[in-house]
Amino acid sequence: MRSSLKAMHALAFLLLSGGASAGEDLVPGTPVAVETAGEAVTLPFAAAPGDYLRGRLDVTAGSFDLDLVDADGTPWRHLLDGVGLSGDFQFVAGDTPAAFRLLPGPDGGAGRLTLTLRLPLAEQRPPETRYDSPAIAGVAATVAAGGSTDAFWRSVAATGTPLIERADDGETLLTFLYRGAARNVRLVGAPSGDHEWLDRLGASDVWFKSFRVPADTRLSYQLAPDVPDLLGTPRERRVALLATAEADPLNRAPWPADAPDRFNMKSTLTLPGAPIQPGMENAALPKGSFTRFRFASGRLGNTRDIAIYKTAGFDAADPAALMLIVFDGRAYQREVPTPSILDALVADGRLPPALAVFVDNPDPAARSRELPDNPDFAAVLADDLLPDIRARTGFAPPPARTALAGSSYGGLATLNVALRRPDAFGNALSLSGSFWWSPPGTPADTANLVARRVATTERQPVRVFLSAGLFEREHGGADGILETSRHLRDVLTARGYDVTVREYAGGHDYFVWRGALADGLLALFGRPPALRDKP
Repeated sequence: MRSSLKAMHALAFLLLSGGASAGEDLVPGTPVAVETAGEAVTLPFAAAPGDYLRGRLDVTAGSFDLDLVDADGTPWRHLLDGVGLSGDFQFVAGDTPAAFRLLPGPDGGAGRLTLTLRLPLAEQRPPETRYDSPAIAGVAATVAAGGSTDAFWRSVAATGTPLIERADDGETLLTFLYRGAARNVRLVGAPSGDHEWLDRLGASDVWFKSFRVPADTRLSYQLAPDVPDLLGTPRERRVALLATAEADPLNRAPWPADAPDRFNMKSTLTLPGAPIQPGMENAALPKGSFTRFRFASGRLGNTRDIAIYKTAGFDAADPAALMLIVFDGRAYQREVPTPSILDALVADGRLPPALAVFVDNPDPAARSRELPDNPDFAAVLADDLLPDIRARTGFAPPPARTALAGSSYGGLATLNVALRRPDAFGNALSLSGSFWWSPPGTPADTANLVARRVATTERQPVRVFLSAGLFEREHGGADGILETSRHLRDVLTARGYDVTVREYAGGHDYFVWRGALADGLLALFGRPPALRDKP
């Protein structure tokens, strides 16, 4: 019966298509030679509705168009256009008999048509799910057999989260977990550099996501269960995760430990290979002294909090002492305990005595307006704030002993302000600087504002420390902080700047910046061992 239908289909195509026919159905894996001076050639094939077919056309002379035609010769899908060498195609068979029609170009055509695959609908199925994590594979097998997840969760509670395992390829595997969410779970601060949705294990109470990471990874994160789904812009939908983001209830390293609640706390992970964070080895309460005041600027039209911190034993007359001006000042007294870090490094003799100036933002809008690249902000820092600090402390170090420090927009600001006012600031300590930023309307090929400024202006007496996270990679085809920082590094080096670069297995994360800040201070101002025991 099947062979009779084949013959009828072949005859129908021969009579109705107006061209030549090979008469026999194409057999997957067997090439059919085609040669014609100008007449269309029709090649029937056998396929049931829903079959998936792939093939290849190899042309040895001339060219061909390739179409699918139905029983009356009407084309219903154009597969290849003007192939003069070779072309691959694929499609799903329809409900009516079909054939290939090869239409030669003006010079005729010769070649071979090969069906490389015909996969019946009944054989089409997704590949068996494979789990990178052995622990997840184990609980998946239990669930598939109708078992309970209770033993799995008891094991997880005993070890803590995220799970740390060795992948088949030898890499470290992190698996983040959440138990019992109703609709969804989102991981805030994933190693991918994005906020990732966790997968649900069937209909169980196990939500999970695995990542391969370097053995020296350090990160902080939150989990957002049952994120509200709402109408709105993509940004509004993304920001909705903040409504439920909280510390991982099964993680054993919360941060900060004195947070008021789980929503203002993060969970942390530090793998054994992660570098020591200088000054954090034996964190203690600050031993120096604070002076706090309000700083008003008519030029900027706002008022902000300023905190001055002097390390223990600071002497304004000490020619080795340094001044550190830190953006996002509140965060660099809490999330990054800069006063304690400075005290520890000074006490160990690794840094000279220091005076740190913490510059707060009046509000989020002012931060976005002032930090990326604002000449008025640079002028206020150099011409108004520095004289005020000098008057209050009696400390007036030269630019070579004065540094700007910050992260994200603050990291971007360190370079822009120092390059605008090298007469005041001779050092820029940039942590995950937002060097992807450029003013609205900037052409894409000139988007790295700081790199372009460095390349097109006279070299300034500014030393630079750049850090970036390996998880701060490009997304959606746009360069991220890692790529733009590397580009800036190359431009600075080519222009002869003194630049030090560190990359960390981490993300856009204050938990990482605690160590990066200390590394930057030591790179710019660190005392050699021979001088550490001297005053």
